[in-house]
Parts: sequence; structure tokens; C-alpha cells
Amino acid sequence: MISVMDYQKILEDIYQEIQPYAGKGAQADYIPALAKVNPDQFGIALRTVSGESFEYKQSDTRFSIQSISKVFAVAMALSLKGESLWNIVGKEPSGTAFNSLIQLEVEKGKPRNPFINAGAIVVADMLLSELKDPDAEFLGFIRALSRSNTVSYNMEVAESEREKGYLNAAIANMLKYHGTIRNDIEDVLMFYFRMCSVEMSCSELAQAFLAFTNCTPFDYEGFRLTPSQIKRLNAVMQTCGFYDEAGEFSYLVGLPGKSGVGGGIVAVYPMRYSVAVWSPRLNSKGNSIMGMKALELLTTYTQESIF
Repeated sequence: MISVMDYQKILEDIYQEIQPYAGKGAQADYIPALAKVNPDQFGIALRTVSGESFEYKQSDTRFSIQSISKVFAVAMALSLKGESLWNIVGKEPSGTAFNSLIQLEVEKGKPRNPFINAGAIVVADMLLSELKDPDAEFLGFIRALSRSNTVSYNMEVAESEREKGYLNAAIANMLKYHGTIRNDIEDVLMFYFRMCSVEMSCSELAQAFLAFTNCTPFDYEGFRLTPSQIKRLNAVMQTCGFYDEAGEFSYLVGLPGKSGVGGGIVAVYPMRYSVAVWSPRLNSKGNSIMGMKALELLTTYTQESIF
């Protein structure tokens, strides 16, 4: 176990070591609002279960968390539906791109896992059916987890995603054709886009994901998960949290986590810490280049991973 002071130094050392990667990749320009983000930014924050906080660079700058929001949505759905959730959406790695239509067609409308777009759209539909005020309750859940009452949707990003969301619309239509979603397609898509548009900082994300380290009872805004459910949610993050690069992340980093095309990555070391990193330049798989490298170095320097 490393000392308290070492974590801060490690974050600073990591930043210096990843500088050769600073100009590589590009932000997600297929979402017009994200294309306007300055790609040359970086932030990292780590929270320990004992209450210590370590941050470096732009850790308080908010960004669009995109697919990281899917973890919050799945946690709510798992609380509401229990194990029956997995009858509607699978928990296997997809091995294909996060917005693939082909696999969904072959498998007759049952998404491989809740972290690819098809699976997340199914979860969004489920929350629309189960919650009285889905927008307010989803945001309230995240605010409770992050201890921040100002976390909010970015409607410009949500509208931007809808404007160019042809492939997600195709996915939603196929899900509707197979009877996997119940609600109006446009309602489901807009709720899904609003979920993805949530803006948080690394600091807020690290705080929110501390709940998934399984160190304290999980009870936020009436949504409760058992330690066993959190363990299983972490397992799905481990195998499915990085699109078709989940194996690479497990190999290099060795922690459960989730990425988003806004450039954010969050990971948890159960019973130890949560960490969030952000850098908008992405690789061809949609994951932050500097973020991936930073987390690889974190577990290498600390010699702490789940393996």
C-alpha cells in the first residue's frame, strides 16, 4: 500500500510521462457540439475509500460524460428490475463497434450488453417506463452520487446528438421492430441523448464512482444495490466498458471502468479507490488516448490492480 503523499506525486509524474501523446488523436467531431471542445485539455482526480482526494490539472473542468452515463442508468435499472434486467439486455462483450447495427440484427434485437448504444437505448426505455419523472430522477441520482447539486444536462450537446443521430435512430427503430423497447422512439432517443449530455468534472466523477467501490451501502435517492449487484456491475464494466477495446483496457490497466467519447474515463479499484481522467483526443476505438495511458501508468506505478 502506497503512502498518502505518493498518490499526488504519481498523478503529477503520470502527466509528465504522457506528454508525447498530447497531440495524437482527435475529439469526437461527429457530434457537432463536441467538435468545438478544445482537444488539448487534461484532468485527473482520485478518491480513496478513506476520504482522501488527489487531483491534478483541469480536474474541475466539466465535460460531456457521454457513455459514462450508462453506468448510472444501469445502476438505476438494476435497482428497479433486479436480475430480470439481463433477460432484456445481455452482459457479454460485443467485439464490435459501440454503434453496430449488424450484431443487433443477427441477435434479433437483444443487445449484447448495456454499454453499447443499443443496450443503453434499451435501458433508457426501461427507465422511461419505470420512473415518474425520468429526467429529474436520473439527474437527482447523479447529483446524490457526486455530492454536487449543479451537475446538469447540456441541451446543446443533446440537440446536437439528435441532429446527427441517424445511426442511433436506426438502432432504436430496429429495437422497436423486435419489440425490445416499448416507448415512442423519439422520446427514448431524446432521453438517451440527454443522459449522454450530462456534464461532470473528473472530481465529480471520481466522487460519484466511489459508490461502486463497494465500501459502503449503496443507497442514493431510493435506488439501492446489494454488494453482490455492485460486484456484478463492476464485472460488466471490466468486460464491456470500453467498446471493442475492453480487452486492451483490462490487459493494460486491470481495473473495471467505463469510457465516453467526450474523452472521459472512470475506473474503480474495489474497496480502495475511484479515479477519473479526461482528455478529449480519442483513438480509433473512441477512447481517450492520454486517458488510457494515464490509467495504465497509474496501476503500473502503484502496482495496484484487481489482478
